[in-house]
Amino acid sequence: MATRSPYKRQTKRSMIQSLPASSSASSRRRFISRKRFAMMIPLALLSGAVFLFFMPFNSWGQSSGSSLDLSHRINEIEVVAEFPHDPDAFTQGLLYAGNDTLFESTGLYGKSSVRKVDLRTGKVEILEKMDNTYFGEGLTLLGERLFQVAWLTNTGFTYDLRNLSKVKPFKHHMKDGWGLATDGKALFGSDGTSTLYRMDPQTMKVTDKHIVRYNGREVRYLNELEYINNEVWANVWQSDCIARISPKDGSLLGWILLSKLSRGLLKSGHRGIDVLNGIAWDSDKQRLFGNKSCYHPL
Repeated sequence: MATRSPYKRQTKRSMIQSLPASSSASSRRRFISRKRFAMMIPLALLSGAVFLFFMPFNSWGQSSGSSLDLSHRINEIEVVAEFPHDPDAFTQGLLYAGNDTLFESTGLYGKSSVRKVDLRTGKVEILEKMDNTYFGEGLTLLGERLFQVAWLTNTGFTYDLRNLSKVKPFKHHMKDGWGLATDGKALFGSDGTSTLYRMDPQTMKVTDKHIVRYNGREVRYLNELEYINNEVWANVWQSDCIARISPKDGSLLGWILLSKLSRGLLKSGHRGIDVLNGIAWDSDKQRLFGNKSCYHPL
C-alpha cells in the first residue's frame, strides 16, 4: 500500500496490493452551469466546500466528424463559487435528482455507502451503508431505481429511490465496476479500461461496446460517467481530464481540462488531493456537478 508518513492514502492503485483497508477520506464537489457560450462549475473540496467554475464552451454538442484534431474542442475551467460537502465522503459516483438533491456513492472498504444529500447544506439526509467487503463505485438513476457498481467485482446493487433500501443485487458483464450513466433507456458503464459499454438495464447484458481512442491511441482508465446532451462524459482516472464521448460509436468529441483546479488547490495549501471523481448533470438548469477526492490526515 502506498503511504505518506505519517498518513496512509488509499486509492484503487494502492489497494490492489492490500485488500481490504480503510481510511479517512474527503471529497469536494463542483457545479457547472451552462449558458449559451459558457459553462460554470462549482466543486467541493478539502474544507468541506464546493467551488463554482467558469468555462468557455462554444463547441457543445458538435460532432467530431472524421478529423482527429481536437485542439479546438479542448476547454478549461476557473473557480468562481463553492458549496458545502461531507469531508468524510470519498465520492465515487454522483448524480443530481432535482430539487437541490444529490445522490452519492462513496468508496473505501468499511466506509462505502449510498446517500441522499442536500446540495445547499451538504447535509446527508439518508445513508445506506454497504457491506464491508464492497468498495462503492459508479451510481446512476433510471426510473425509481438507483444502480450502483462496486470495485473489483461483477456484483452491483439496485436501491429504492425513496428510502435507499436495497432492492436486489445484479451481475454485470464488464471486467470491473467503475462508472455508470444512463440516457433514460440503456445503461452505460466503464471498467477502468478504454471500453465504453452499453447495457440492458433489465438483464445487465452488454448490448454494445466501443473502444475510445484519441489520435489512434486508446484512452484508458475511463472512470465515473455522466450522460450529458447526447454525449457520455468520462473522467479519466489519475488525470485532470474529462473525455466527451459519442455513445453511438465511442468516438472522442473533446476534452475538459481541470488542471487549473489542481494547481489552485495546491497553491492555496491543500495537500493529499487524490483524483477527479463524480460528475452529475442537471438537465433542467444545464448544470454540471463534480468532485475531487481528497484525504484528511488519519
